[in-house]
Amino acid sequence: MNARRGNSRERMVLSAAALLGEFGASGTSIDRVLEHSGAPRGSVYHHFPGGRAQLIDETVAYAGDFIAGMIETGTQADDPVEGIDAFFAVWRERLLKSDFRAGCPIVAVAVEANDDAPQLARSAAAVFARWQDALVVLFVRNGLSAERGKRLAAFVLAAIEGAVVMCRAERSIAPLEAAAGEIRDLLLHALANARADQDARPDRGAETK
Repeated sequence: MNARRGNSRERMVLSAAALLGEFGASGTSIDRVLEHSGAPRGSVYHHFPGGRAQLIDETVAYAGDFIAGMIETGTQADDPVEGIDAFFAVWRERLLKSDFRAGCPIVAVAVEANDDAPQLARSAAAVFARWQDALVVLFVRNGLSAERGKRLAAFVLAAIEGAVVMCRAERSIAPLEAAAGEIRDLLLHALANARADQDARPDRGAETK
């Protein structure tokens, strides 16, 4: 996506998403968004009468939808391990293409106090919940219980987000690769156990008759 294409509102949201990931919420000012997007200054209060807080809030929603779409596309894979691998691959590409400057805009908002705009933390929490729910659907469809699926989904998201932070600090893709490998092994083990339990249920049922 190119922040200099589309209308000024779209350009500003795209720019804000990129800047949030790179500079954090406190570093994403209106002036920086205007410079990055090329949007006219008069468009700020035309499109975002609530100012910077509204712009960032809508950007959180946009980024949440965009990444949720990637997760939901991955969950359509026949092999859930491949779906999660694809999500790791997206972050691998983003980090390498940006020379380790790109981060998650949702994390950028979540980790700051935002005392002047407490709704931003709530918006970030809602995005994380949506991502987790999408992963739960994938895991439950492949035999895990809803409880185990929810725990595993939270763990996968925490591992990915934490690995991205470490990659940026170390300027190395190694933390992401390590997280991807461990998550892959964990998923394979959990799914194999779930299949084994399912296969055993008819036998146990027959024994009780």
